[in-house]
Parts: sequence; structure tokens; C-alpha cells
Amino acid sequence: MIAPSILSADFARLAEETAAVRGADWLHVDVMDAHFVPNLTLGLPVVKSLLKATDIPIDCHLMIEDPDRWAIGYAEAGAYNVTVHVEAAKDPVKLAKDLKAAGAKAGLSIKPGTPLEPYVEVLKHYDTLLVMSVEPGFGGQSFMPEVLDKVRTARRLVDTGHLKLVVEIDGGINDETIEAAAEAGVDCFVAGSAVYGADDPAAAVSALRAKAAAVRG
Repeated sequence: MIAPSILSADFARLAEETAAVRGADWLHVDVMDAHFVPNLTLGLPVVKSLLKATDIPIDCHLMIEDPDRWAIGYAEAGAYNVTVHVEAAKDPVKLAKDLKAAGAKAGLSIKPGTPLEPYVEVLKHYDTLLVMSVEPGFGGQSFMPEVLDKVRTARRLVDTGHLKLVVEIDGGINDETIEAAAEAGVDCFVAGSAVYGADDPAAAVSALRAKAAAVRG
């Protein structure tokens, strides 16, 4: 699956930019609060507007403090998947249950420096694992291949039945890095500048999907 990141889109033309990635599996929306990460992007009002502008499932990535308080609003608004950071959540198990009760899939994200192993039991309550392959906060960073060890571990846990979730990756994904990520076992690839920096974003989505599918089969 390919999830174009609107962090790389033209914020003055968001409705048009969502239409430009027709055929995408998810639309990845980065919510940053300038506290958990050193950047400020957009919030619930913009997400609500996007939900009216597109039929593509919205994949909200909340890089915010106190997601236990704020995340449910995104689920209630109609986001398909709402991802919170394990480093910020006070009670990630309860939060996963609350997100699902509000109608969304529940996602858990881990920063590049955060190990996966301590959270395997917690992940049994989640639908998505988002592995960050850059430090969260800014688009356009270079891919960090060392995080693929976490992807491989997650893939093994899914393939052996210990976990049931989508393995997603976010950060520096392009036509040069997507094959390594796919080989490690990623299911869903967040791509920002690789899609929105292309002359034809929809064609870029198709090309990235084809590259990943060639590896995963």
C-alpha cells in the first residue's frame, strides 16, 4: 500500500492535492503540535475538511503530546487510521481500545531510537505499527536503513501469528529506498516528496507500488 504524505503537498491547494493522488491506498496526514516535535502543521479542523474532500482513507499520524486526550477526536471525525506515538501515550492499551470504539483503526508509532521489543504485548491491541525511518518532525529527511531491523522483527511476529497488524514505514521513502523496505517486510509505505515532487503524483504512486510489489510478490 502507498500512503502519500500531504506534508509535502501545497497546503494552499489541499483539496486539489488529494485529488492528484487518485489510486493511493491511504492519505497520510501528519499532525504536529510544536511540542512533541519541533514543528507545527495542522490539526482537527483541517482533517475534517480533508475528509469531506476525498474518498481516500485518511491515515492520521499524531506527533503530539497527550494523545490520550486528543486522538479520539480524529477517530470520531472519520479518520480511517489514527496513529499515536508510544513515547507520548500515557496508557497506550486503553488508547487503542478507545480509538477502535470511536470507529478508527489504531496505530502505534515508534521513533528511530525506540526499540520494538518492550512494546510487543502492547501492539497486540493495535492494527498498525508505524516505524519511523527518520526523526519525526520534518519532511525531506534521508532514510535511516538501520530501522529495518525493527521492521524485520515485526514482520516475523506478524507472519508467526503473534501480532495481527499492518507494518507501515514513514520517512525518506522513494524509488531508491522502497525496495529495501519492502524486502524487510513493510506493508504500507508513506511517501511525501517522492509523490508530490513528481510531475504526475498519481503515476508516482503507481510506480512506487509496482516496485514494492515486485519485491514482496
